[in-house]
Amino acid sequence: MPEFTLAPNLVTSQVDRADRADRIFQGGPVAPDASPGQSGAGNPKRRQWLRLSMGLGAVLQGAPSGVLGAASINAPAPTRLQWRERALLGFGTTLWLRAGHASAERAEAGLDAAIAAIRHVEHQMSLFEPASAVCQLNREGVLHNPHADLVKVLQLAQQVSRRSDGAFDVTVQPLWLAWQRAQRAGRLPTAAELAAARAQCGWRGLLVSPQRIALQRPGMALTLNGIAQGYASDLARAALQAHGIEHALIDTGEWSALGTSPDATPWTLGVANPRSASALIARLATDGRAIATSSDAHCSFSADHRHHHIFDPRTGYSPRELASVTVAAPTCAMADALTKVMFMAGPVRAFDVARQWQVDVLVVDKAGRWRASGGLAARLRA
Repeated sequence: MPEFTLAPNLVTSQVDRADRADRIFQGGPVAPDASPGQSGAGNPKRRQWLRLSMGLGAVLQGAPSGVLGAASINAPAPTRLQWRERALLGFGTTLWLRAGHASAERAEAGLDAAIAAIRHVEHQMSLFEPASAVCQLNREGVLHNPHADLVKVLQLAQQVSRRSDGAFDVTVQPLWLAWQRAQRAGRLPTAAELAAARAQCGWRGLLVSPQRIALQRPGMALTLNGIAQGYASDLARAALQAHGIEHALIDTGEWSALGTSPDATPWTLGVANPRSASALIARLATDGRAIATSSDAHCSFSADHRHHHIFDPRTGYSPRELASVTVAAPTCAMADALTKVMFMAGPVRAFDVARQWQVDVLVVDKAGRWRASGGLAARLRA
């Protein structure tokens, strides 16, 4: 049975994967000041190298499991599927989609629609695209007549912020900038610098309505990198389904799947060890929910990973106890946002938080010890 790596592309060998990533990056745009906020990475090629060489993200193979999408759960793959795939640069990283259909033309049309959906989310929400709506908002402080998808994502972000008491906060961009400036100077930010940045943050200072989005504090700025990739996965999945695609895998940095893999076995994700190259903690048989992972190794400000791109907006520092969090949730946008909430909760309280949100979580602490809640533990394979 073939085994593949889902970070960033589903390919048959490490050499092929690295070659494809290099070809995608040639001539690709890089926004040097783009921020991961509470998730992602500021340098797209660096993030991909980390994911390729350190095994971050997930490993994929066919194995008995459920699948994503209620209409396709446990649906066997029809014979003679025509498989098509796309790899592309987006959100400062490489993205990958694969879809199977009896008609190659239908598979290609579905992939076209899925990529259009991803590009739409980028145009609205990516800090790597200077002309995006969120970049315009950060420059001007106000956005009139915003797109409904941007409003939807910001409303979801506000709901998560409210319920988590600010553990998730899309207004942490000033913190990223403070850490980035200090890193360029070869040091860590001072307490005074972080206090000044924190004064510019705060989800309650973000006004969201269908008519207007406004930043109500001086110096405020947003990053949606902790939720937008998940939302892009949701839209891409819906686009594929709208074209009759029942068997697909979507990697926008977070993961969704439909139906079964090319060898007619359901998709299985391998949860990688954030401290050991090519090592897996376990394989996870998906059960119809989306999967998102955040790790302190994606982008670190210190060699010991104590300071990294996931900030506690209430302190300005990174939470100290966890190295990686994986969340399974009904939507990828929710799973994406909740990985940050679980990071703030820590290795013990994360499971109470998961029960409150009715999701499942797998956490890895700084020593490499891991634990999964019941819904994921039951689906882990050695």
